[in-house]
Amino acid sequence: YQYLSRYKRKENLDCFTFVSGRVEGTEKDCLACLMEFCERSNPSWTELSNFTHFLNFQLRKCENSVFCSPVAGSEFGGF
Repeated sequence: YQYLSRYKRKENLDCFTFVSGRVEGTEKDCLACLMEFCERSNPSWTELSNFTHFLNFQLRKCENSVFCSPVAGSEFGGF
């Protein structure tokens, strides 16, 4: 939700890193955001769960990538 809400507000995600335990928005805001980005007209809980698990997996890989690090990331903005 932290990434998606920032992306929706067109914030720069290159300088953002997920912080576990940080509470942002409400449960209603989070669910609405997930449903918007899931791109299903009426997603089931399973579809939302699969979407969030896949997204979390991809974002962890991105955060740990050398190409997205602050040092190398300056050369690859938006990568």
